[in-house]
Amino acid sequence: MPDIAIVGAGFIGLASAAALMRDGHRVTLFDPSGVGQGASFGNAGTFAHYACIPVNNPSVFRDLPRFLLSKNSPFRLRWQYLPHLAPWLVRFMVSSLPRRYEASAGALAALLALAQEGYAPLLADPELARFVRPRECLYLYSNAASFDAAGAALDLRRQLGVAFDVLAGADIRGLEPSLAPIFERGVLFSDSWHFSDPRGFLQALYERLAAQGLALDHSAVSVVQPSADGVRLKVNGAARPFSHVVIATGAHSAQFARQCGDVVPLDTERGYHVRYPGAQQLISRPVGWAERGFYMTPMSDGIRVAGTVELGGFSDTRNRSLLDLLTFSSKRALPALDTPDSSWLGFRPTLPDGLPVLGRSRASDRVIYAFGHQHLGLTLAGVSGRIVADLIARREPPLDLAPYAATRF
Repeated sequence: MPDIAIVGAGFIGLASAAALMRDGHRVTLFDPSGVGQGASFGNAGTFAHYACIPVNNPSVFRDLPRFLLSKNSPFRLRWQYLPHLAPWLVRFMVSSLPRRYEASAGALAALLALAQEGYAPLLADPELARFVRPRECLYLYSNAASFDAAGAALDLRRQLGVAFDVLAGADIRGLEPSLAPIFERGVLFSDSWHFSDPRGFLQALYERLAAQGLALDHSAVSVVQPSADGVRLKVNGAARPFSHVVIATGAHSAQFARQCGDVVPLDTERGYHVRYPGAQQLISRPVGWAERGFYMTPMSDGIRVAGTVELGGFSDTRNRSLLDLLTFSSKRALPALDTPDSSWLGFRPTLPDGLPVLGRSRASDRVIYAFGHQHLGLTLAGVSGRIVADLIARREPPLDLAPYAATRF
């Protein structure tokens, strides 16, 4: 079979490679950073099949002033970036209107309903399944008012098929006794799980696929150019021909979509994490604090505290106040924590309607998009890879892709 190129070696790129190789294709991955870097490295590690409530939702009209003014807000905006961001923000606010938000939530839920099935071929391999920790995610509210404010979103989750149990304070302490007794309500999401080491999983997957013939090229792709008989990539000044190309470069994908005729309003959410080494025994599952916008996940090397959102482009300058907030809030939630030994800044792709881009490009059906998964790249990797393989094989995808098309913008 002719070679297929995948631009991007994160969760989506590697899951796509695995699905394509199951179909017998020869695949080359392009990523100058190598395997499992960027947001695929620094995420919270959670399989969040329950996360069908997009960031764009009607609560932003109520909460935005508090988010912008509170020192404890998990949301920040770099004001110097506002002129560039303004058109995206307008689209985001329009997408937060009730009807559009409900449509986004329904489309997300449809994808998420296939997420576990999408991972099944990968996790059938014991060497990959060993990274999975099957413990439900616990989401916490420090006061009844916050929980009540989340009631409509929880009701919508339930309507969309998400199973969960509501816990009182005593139930929370029974599950996780090391937590501070400050949480009045909790939500325990059924059948969720997490990775003990997200990048370790991707490295193991890559090694499995490399042994079967997957090629990894650390060169940077500068141009994607559809042609009559395939697609050419410009790599180090030279044209490389492929039968198909998959764009899976996360927050960096807009330039390639533009080269293929699609103007996609893709921006970036700057996300952070800090790590507490050797503390993983303090909690048995991912624990999120709703009001503070972060997760604490026990991983093989300690507890990773990941979250917050900063809109500010690709600057590598870290916002110290957000790292301090993660540290302060995690110690407030889990008083036995000591001192973090490392921190991370990464760039999540973000689209104003909260949905990824999955499907063919406008210029050529040989260019396949699989990017823009926001906070759900890890969760949706398996099903996204399946969709990519289905499109290239001209099989019927497992669901209608119209809500995720690049042309929706």
